[in-house]
Amino acid sequence: MFESDEKLEKAIIDDKARGIPDKEIGRKYGVTHRFIEKIITRRRGINVSSINKRKGIKFLEPSEFSLQEGSVWSFKQRGNWATHSGEYRGNFSPYIPRNIILRYSNPGELVLDMFCGGGTTAIESKLLGRRCIASDINEKAIEFARENLDFNFNPLQFPELPIKKIFEPELYVKDARDLSWIKDESIDLICTHPPYANIIQYTDNKAADLSFLDIEDFLKEMQKVAAESFRVIKPGRQCALLIGDTRRKRHVVPIGFWLIDVYLKTGFELRELIIKRQHNCKTTGFWYDKSIKNNFLLLAHEYLPVFEKPYRKNKRSKVTEQKSSLNLKKVQVPKKYIAQTLETTTVWVFPDDRRDQLLSDNLIKRYASDDGYIKIVIDKQLKCGGPKELRFKKDHCKLIWIDSPALAGELSFGIGEYLEAVAKMVKQGTDLLETEGFFAIETRDVRYNGKIIPFAKLIIEMLKNEPLWLKEIIIVTSEDGKPNLKQIGDYIHNTAEKSDPEYLQINHSYLLIYEKNC
Repeated sequence: MFESDEKLEKAIIDDKARGIPDKEIGRKYGVTHRFIEKIITRRRGINVSSINKRKGIKFLEPSEFSLQEGSVWSFKQRGNWATHSGEYRGNFSPYIPRNIILRYSNPGELVLDMFCGGGTTAIESKLLGRRCIASDINEKAIEFARENLDFNFNPLQFPELPIKKIFEPELYVKDARDLSWIKDESIDLICTHPPYANIIQYTDNKAADLSFLDIEDFLKEMQKVAAESFRVIKPGRQCALLIGDTRRKRHVVPIGFWLIDVYLKTGFELRELIIKRQHNCKTTGFWYDKSIKNNFLLLAHEYLPVFEKPYRKNKRSKVTEQKSSLNLKKVQVPKKYIAQTLETTTVWVFPDDRRDQLLSDNLIKRYASDDGYIKIVIDKQLKCGGPKELRFKKDHCKLIWIDSPALAGELSFGIGEYLEAVAKMVKQGTDLLETEGFFAIETRDVRYNGKIIPFAKLIIEMLKNEPLWLKEIIIVTSEDGKPNLKQIGDYIHNTAEKSDPEYLQINHSYLLIYEKNC
């Protein structure tokens, strides 16, 4: 069709300039979305969805806004006030930095974003009266961010916010792994969005671009970013970043939890573990059928961990490993289910009054067969002592479902004891599962003395050497996004924190789906 690749690329760029959607361009020239992205990145130096000039600013703040109070953040509209847009591939919604900046910093304080991209954090810092340092390895991204920051406004337009002065963000072309140009403990807040390992490329093969690295190398280089972040941030202040998982061979790869572990090993503590829900991910028609046939879910969530640098003399009490009578009981799940339409994404949102039923329906219909599924409950309310041996009537079953109501309310046992109970059930149950059978482990984050204990992450680490293959990480929450204390439990175990607006209410649980692979 074209005499050369150069002419094909020019034709594609011309169609992009006319505003033709990528899907139509792909059909017209027989190319993939990834191919179009690479052409734009090579021609423009950045990965953007549009190559047209930015339109004028219509308004400088969201029409409706309130601080998020729970652990699941859901923004149906990505936000287009000021110069915000979705042009820069993979940039996060401006609602995220707005919430983080307002919750964890004060006017005039210094915010850092070392993965600047199109400047989302920098724009919000300017609008909210914070000083900002933003850097990126790609000089073209910094040019793009500088264009987005080219606007003025009067602080008196925002009487509801205590903004007395506007600060123009400082932009630099720098490597996030080397922040030696920033003084020790000089940053009040870090709010950033690193690239996802080898998922979206942001430059035309720049050597220092972390988005070209595969998972192992990406995590290794992010150790340097975490160490520099820990050095430059002040004690007692927060570092927030958005990260997501990926999928290989129809199984989830938990990059999010692995990266959280990198930051924890650097010395940070985990203050919050927020779930960012993605919209427009519902599968219908072709993708719904494919999801059922191949038994996979569409990734519809990301993680927004909020880390905190502890003070050198941390007087907060530690989680103790006290002993208790943690008990197990076996429950045979009823085989009747009423779910007509299965959930096809990794975020399951149910009405409070039908949560248990719909959760059970989806698990059984997706992962069990007619001839066997068992539910095991970790229950701390039983009085008899010690974990009981599990004895199944059937030789093998398709699904073993482990639930953890023991994590609701006050913790009366240590972290290690709970993990040991889960490990024991998995060890006993693995031999009883059919080949390609499934474990479904429901667990929750728990707050203790102001810090999050991420039990889902701890379980994944614990089971990494077992003959199991992590297939899905599912988020379960309620329709109104508020914690259901009856179903989910009150996770705030320090009574002084129960009404403390500084902490988010934990209103989600996890379903870890494991497949027996041998």
